[in-house]
Amino acid sequence: MTTVSAERLSQIFVEVADTLVDDFDLLDFLHMLTVRTADLVGASAVGLLLADQRGHLRFMAASDERARLLEVFQAQVSEGPCFDAYRSAQPVVNADLNQAGTRWPEFTRRALAAGFQSVHAFPMRVRQEVIGALNVFGSTVGGNFDAADVQIVQALTDVATIALLQERAVRRGEILTEQLQGALNSRIVIEQAKGAIAQAHAISTDAAFAVLRGHARRSSRKLTEVAHALLADPALIAAIVADGRPGPTPK
Repeated sequence: MTTVSAERLSQIFVEVADTLVDDFDLLDFLHMLTVRTADLVGASAVGLLLADQRGHLRFMAASDERARLLEVFQAQVSEGPCFDAYRSAQPVVNADLNQAGTRWPEFTRRALAAGFQSVHAFPMRVRQEVIGALNVFGSTVGGNFDAADVQIVQALTDVATIALLQERAVRRGEILTEQLQGALNSRIVIEQAKGAIAQAHAISTDAAFAVLRGHARRSSRKLTEVAHALLADPALIAAIVADGRPGPTPK
């Protein structure tokens, strides 16, 4: 893996801490985490699954569309590195997908077809509590993580987990599961809004999400709120796209 810049790493940790505000947007936070992690380690893509109220892993965020589709599939077949990391509370590191057909037959076939060659998975954990897992995908077999790399990514994942728990679960444990369940429901609305924008303007779903997220940030509204408004009144699509540059990315 490319050597991680200490300055860049500190910026990302600060950004994670800065999300702990009154108007906390869980879905935007999780998307930010996947994008920043991919940028930090030079990964092809990053995806994230969280456990619902029954302990079933569900798709929550991804750095791009390829990772989103693969993570949704992983959740459907209940098989893959995220499930191993979630169940064991230990990271899965340097898995060569060309050699993983026996371990994860369905997931491996789909991941290779998507162009990925390697994968790592990190549990989202605090002490004995595990609430999900983060997948890091590579397009090459080489460039494996060493012990220091694993510690860095796991630390970032742990801090993000603490942020989630501190924001919504310190009062009572069920508050977190209720919020995560609500976020899972909101994810469906956002996916529908992305699809509506993409179809109406013949753009990719990644570009459509950037438009939706950028508009939400500039108008100081939550992603779910904007998505609901768009689906209720499709005439808003043109105005949102016209507004629609993605929000600023920290340097």
